Amino acid sequence: MTHNARYILMVDDDEDDQMLFREALKQVDNSVRCDTAINGADALQKLQSSPSPDMIFLDLNMPIMNGFECLQALKKEQFYQDIPVIIFTTANDTATIEKSRKLGAAAFFHKPIDFDLFRAKLRQIVVGLPPSAMHPFSMRDFII
Repeated sequence: MTHNARYILMVDDDEDDQMLFREALKQVDNSVRCDTAINGADALQKLQSSPSPDMIFLDLNMPIMNGFECLQALKKEQFYQDIPVIIFTTANDTATIEKSRKLGAAAFFHKPIDFDLFRAKLRQIVVGLPPSAMHPFSMRDFII
């Protein structure tokens, strides 16, 4: 059984990455609503004033409140704990991956350079996310 996302919050301070994400998502499933936030603080504020998303894509390197700080805040709040958070970043080192997992991310998605690969990986997450994704994937499945 899969979980099809209907609403995604994408948190990234890079407007080009937001644009590419939206374009890929539109090609994966044009019916999915996607809102964006420019940093962790902006994301937390948006979460208070809109319905909870089915999943959050979270960059790590952002001003004001970075992705790790946002992830910690999300996992401390009971209302947001069960929203799968997918780390979406250019970082790809073991320490960053392990820290993301320990803080409660559902998956680690390294931003690919190739748009077709990006779209295929996004489809895997958005259309094929298991209902148990509120709990971290196995390590084999954690890195996308």
